[in-house]
Amino acid sequence: MLTFLSNRGANSIIKLRTYFVLFALSNIGLNCAYADTIKPQELYTVQPTIMPELSKNGEYKVGVKTIKVINKNQLELTNFTATKDRSLTLEVWYPAQLDSKQTLASYNDVTRAHNAFSLQGEAYRDAPALSKGKFPIVILSHGYTGYRSIMFYMGEHLASHGYVVAAIDHTDSTNADIDFENNPGGGFLSTLFNRSRDQQFVLDYFSKDNSSLWQIIDTNQASVIGYSMGGYGAINTVGGCYNFTSNGLQNIGFPENLTKSLLPLLNFCNAGRSLVDPKWKAMVALAPWGQEHNVHHANSLASIDVPSLYIVGDEDDIVGYEHGVKKLFEQSSMHNNYLMVFENARHNVAPHPAPKISYLSEFEIGQYIEPVWSNERLNRVNEHMVLAFLDCHVKEDSKRCAYLPTREDITQTKQDNGKLSEAWPGFADRWGAGVLFYRRDATNKASQ
Repeated sequence: MLTFLSNRGANSIIKLRTYFVLFALSNIGLNCAYADTIKPQELYTVQPTIMPELSKNGEYKVGVKTIKVINKNQLELTNFTATKDRSLTLEVWYPAQLDSKQTLASYNDVTRAHNAFSLQGEAYRDAPALSKGKFPIVILSHGYTGYRSIMFYMGEHLASHGYVVAAIDHTDSTNADIDFENNPGGGFLSTLFNRSRDQQFVLDYFSKDNSSLWQIIDTNQASVIGYSMGGYGAINTVGGCYNFTSNGLQNIGFPENLTKSLLPLLNFCNAGRSLVDPKWKAMVALAPWGQEHNVHHANSLASIDVPSLYIVGDEDDIVGYEHGVKKLFEQSSMHNNYLMVFENARHNVAPHPAPKISYLSEFEIGQYIEPVWSNERLNRVNEHMVLAFLDCHVKEDSKRCAYLPTREDITQTKQDNGKLSEAWPGFADRWGAGVLFYRRDATNKASQ
């Protein structure tokens, strides 16, 4: 049984055996074209001063390009023997130089029911990249299902602070590819096998590309940010190993007679390589899937050398908190390992706010909204903490390291003198609530 595919309470428990017939992973071919008359929707409000300090835009103007790439001769998962080219679409944000020709970008996609929408961005479509400078690359990876712009706020934000961000449309795993309502597991095998491989391939692509954009990318200072199944992949990409068992695969919906064939395909480390690519310098996993099912090998987690930041809601009913993401954090490296927890949040801690078309049904809006939290507030806190983490561990900026909290609870307490304790670094006085932050140091203890 797969319980993580939809945030729909008891109705999210979906039997998949019917849907894995021959594991056919083809595009369902539904019409996902975007009407020219759709006006881009503005999701974000004018940011008040009480938002976290590092959620403010950086010094750079941001350009964005859509790029098609092909990973040649990848395993064909309908028969496990043949190969075929794997096509991926990327949305790439970068520091840009502007002139009067540039226009603001919009991001077009479809909901899980294949209703088209368009969202207004702050980046400039196809603006020329800066001609000077070197900027670390960040690979951005959506969940199952999702799309490359589901965290466009993060791509634009990091680019404004001096990063190049490449977000992937993971083929077989997007809203457009999957008939989620009628066949919710149609692309799940591809997701399990390809997610970390896609992340590594995109880094390799930019390491070899010779375009003008490539000239400003520092691929030796790479990070991967993954949400849900993107986080599942990111953990593997930076050194985690998968630990699937026959019983475990059956428990998430795979037929028993296929599990023996699948185990050698799915149990791999380092995005399918013998060693972790040394270019990876940081990993962020937002609500990563797997550890409720013990998918990630505990010994390999403890050996991850890459600084890691986990982000999760403590009421996550899709990937689990105590026996899911918190367990991942506790099993992971004792050095430069962090966990940020949104209290009373469920699984939707990463997506942009819901497009209006998704309001039509609970099935649609369930991919976006949170019962307690504002998605915009979640996004702003994510921007702040992810930027602090990357600047600290990728750019080695000690001033930004100071923004990573040393006190567990964001809530300020009243002292004996009647004054409140200090706010977390970068948070406005009296405006921090509902967030916890844990750190692991060399003594294998959570420090406060």
